[in-house]
This record gives sequence, structure tokens and C-alpha cells, in this order.
Amino acid sequence: MAESAPESWTDTERALWAAFREGEVFDRRCGQDDIDDPFGDAPWGPGRTVGAEVLAHLLLAGPQPTAGRVASLRMSGVNITGSLNLAGGHIERYVELRGCRFEHKILLSEASATTVRMVDCLFPRLEASRLSTTGDLHLARCRIPEGIRLTDAKIGTDLLLNLAHIGADRYGRAVSADGMTVHQDFEAERVEVHGELSVRTARIGGRFSLRGAQLHADPQNRVCLNAVRIVVGHTLYLTSSSDDGWAGSRSYYGSGYGENPQPGSTSTPFRAFGQVRLSDARFDAACLISGEFHLEGDDELSLRRIHTPELRFTCGFRPTGTVSLSRARVGNLVDHPESWPLGKHLGLTGFVYENLRPVEQFTVQQRIAWLEGSAVEFQPESYEQLAAALRRDGADDDAREVLYAKQRRRRETLPLPARIWGLVQDVTVGYGYRPGRAGLWLLLAWALGSIWFDTHRPDPLKPDEKPHWNAVLYTLNQLLPIIDLNQGAWNPGGAGQWIAAGLVVVGWLLASTVVAGATRLLQRG
Repeated sequence: MAESAPESWTDTERALWAAFREGEVFDRRCGQDDIDDPFGDAPWGPGRTVGAEVLAHLLLAGPQPTAGRVASLRMSGVNITGSLNLAGGHIERYVELRGCRFEHKILLSEASATTVRMVDCLFPRLEASRLSTTGDLHLARCRIPEGIRLTDAKIGTDLLLNLAHIGADRYGRAVSADGMTVHQDFEAERVEVHGELSVRTARIGGRFSLRGAQLHADPQNRVCLNAVRIVVGHTLYLTSSSDDGWAGSRSYYGSGYGENPQPGSTSTPFRAFGQVRLSDARFDAACLISGEFHLEGDDELSLRRIHTPELRFTCGFRPTGTVSLSRARVGNLVDHPESWPLGKHLGLTGFVYENLRPVEQFTVQQRIAWLEGSAVEFQPESYEQLAAALRRDGADDDAREVLYAKQRRRRETLPLPARIWGLVQDVTVGYGYRPGRAGLWLLLAWALGSIWFDTHRPDPLKPDEKPHWNAVLYTLNQLLPIIDLNQGAWNPGGAGQWIAAGLVVVGWLLASTVVAGATRLLQRG
């Protein structure tokens, strides 16, 4: 293999050849920020320009390194003309480009590589479907106005898009990464995306972090994040990013990389302007959601059928559209009352959770309102699910309150006769969940019965006997028929007979409720 650059190359390209063999950084920056800015308008002359075919030659058929050196393509402040086509190629050398400009899109489809790092670079589009790397793929701080394709790509370690600005293709997609595999972390913190970020069926071995990301749906495609059936080996972050360390940082990622905001510190929230789809996703550690969801019309934050040990839904800004958790299964549900949407924009059909761990006070009445704010009609299983979770936490009284609310809500769905009977049960005994109410009715019946029989004394059962009369004890004997207070020697007639029979019926209906409530109280004691 020739150890000198081709004769047709320019002096700049020959210098790059030498730097490649030495493994040195080919730095063409002048030190003036306004000129060196890859996103600015300052022209870069021939001394900073290299043809794309030169890069392809170096990476696919490059020279051997100088003795004792490791060849690599490391450039800063270089303008690349032409289309860089490495599709199907095998790239053995380390690649790191900083502050470079590409005039045309980069083609890496079906290619294999070790580690590829492009930081602060400008290129129209990246085509890298089925790209395979053994190391990282870094696109931090890059601007890619026509989007990225990483469909079915396999990233050996980390994929980083921190602080990148990504636009959409003609179909409204900014990042097309369906079926992608990332063996470790996928970090896209503070990324700004105008178009759909699609990672359907992707598998991420570590974290998937969108802390501080700004996602804007394209007008022709109302989806801004599409992560249907994604599998994340650790945690999904749709949360805020601390401002400390990011502003003005010139490092790869910002010194605030990977950190959660401290209490009281300024932060940039995750924001989604469009639909967010996480249906059928699995998060093996947790799913953390505390961003802003600006949903319009039929837009939805879909968490349908997700599986995760912990769901933290702690948005400080109520979602303006629908949030659906239908048939989702989570372990701990961590939330607070102000996080959930209002106005029948909540789907809880078949939502299963083991424990409730609110970060702020979440009263049982607020929980009931949370259930009844669901977008569907009455569903008894939602009340049973909430009551079961409260019982597991030892909140038996709150669980009974939920079941009482379930009966009252069920009554609204019944025919008129059943609604009337249900209202009677509610007023008298609270469907069995208000034993104190039954006790009050018993006291009222006792008082009224005592007043009646005090002025309407019945005849003795045996005329020749003269038992002692006590209207109060006689009434109580009728109300508590299983207890004998030695008041059975009287024979009421006429209206008194009907009143006595009514007292017996009322006693059977109400006393059993009072006794059941007292038994539960003693058992808890």
C-alpha cells in the first residue's frame, strides 16, 4: 500500500493524510469564535476544505500508521465537500470530528465501525440504517436539519444526542430509529427535535434519558415521541435537566450531564408539543415522568399496557390533553394530585398498581375524584383496585370510603326503581359502610317509638296479669328482637301493632349494620 497521499489531492488533504497516519488532530480552527462557528455564515477557504472522497479513502482504504502510532481520523474546524458515502463499508479506525461542516448528507447504512464521535458538527442528514458499532455513536451538539435514520442499527455501547438540534425529513420524522439496539445508555438530554422521534421496538440496555429535551411535532405528523414496544433495561427519564453546568459548556456533553436538578435550582423541563406514545413499553427499573405535555385536540400521552416496577408521574404542569394508562401494570405509583389532567382526560381501564406512594398529600377524596375523572363510564374494577392498594398500606378506612363511593357511582347507572332502592340504602346505612348512620337511625326510631307507646300503652297479653309497663324498654325490645328485655307480656293492636312490627323490621336492618361496624372496630383495636 502506498505510504504517500495521491497526487491529485490538495495540500490540505495531504496534510490530513499525514495527521491520519500519526493519529493526530487535524485542527484548522483559527481561534476566532465567529469564524470557527460551524453553524455560522463565515466562509471557510481551501485551507479548511477537504473532499468527502478523501475521508472515504482514509476510512475504507487508508494508509498504515506511522511506526509506534495508532491511525485515526480526528478533525476540527474542517469543511467537507461532496457526499460522504461509507455505506456497507468496514471502518476500523477511530473517528472523531469536532466543529466540522458537511455540505451533503452522510451515508453509513449497513456499515460497521468501532467508535464514531461527531461533536458540534453541521450536516444535512445522517443515513445510518443497520449501522453496527462496537463502541459509541456520539452526535452531541450537532445540527442535522433533515434528520437521522438509525433503523435497526446496533450500537455497541452508548448513543449520545445531547444538545443536538434535529429537523424533520419530508415525512415529518426527525429521528427514525425503529428496531435499534443500544447496549448501554441512550442519552438525548436537552436535545431539540422538530419532527417525530421514533424508536419503536428499540432495545436499550441501560438508561433512556430525555431530560430537558424539547420535542416539537411536525405539522404533518402530530407525534413527537413514538416509543411503542420499546424495552429499556433501566430507566426512562422524561424529566427536567439542571441548568448548572450546561450553559456555556464546551465539553462533549456539558458538566451537568446525567445529573438530576437539586431542590431550588433552576432547570429546563422536558417539553413535548404533540403526541407521546409509550404503549406496550417495558422499563425494567422505572419510568420517570415530570415534564410538560402540551397536547392539542385528540393528542394523547399514551402509557397503555406499559410494565414497570415504578411509575413516577409528578408533572408540575397538568397535561392539556389525554393521559391513558389503560391496562398498564406498575409496582409503585408515585404521583401527586396536581399532575393529572382534568375534564375526563384520563384513561384508567384495567390499570393495575401494587402500591401508592404520593410525593405530596393525596387524600382519599382526591383519589376518588382521580378515579371518577376517568374518560370512560363507571368501571367497578378501578374502585376495587384502589381499595386493594389502600388496604395493603393499612388504610382500611380509606379503602371502605372508596368502596362506598363505588356503590354511589354504580347507583347512577341503574334503572329508576333500583336507583330509588339504592338511595334508601345510602341514606339509611351508607351501603353498609356508614354504621354510625345506622346507629343514628336506630336512636331516632327508639325515640319516636318510645314517645308513641308512652301515650298509646298496649293491653296486657293476659288480661288477668298486671306486668310493669316501660315504654322505653318496650320500644328497645322491638328494635333488638334477639335480646329479651322482659317486655313480651304486651299485646299491641291497631296502629300500635303496625308500629311494633315496623320497629322489628327496622331493628333487623339497622342493628346488624351497627354490630358489623363495631366488630370491625374491635378487630382493628
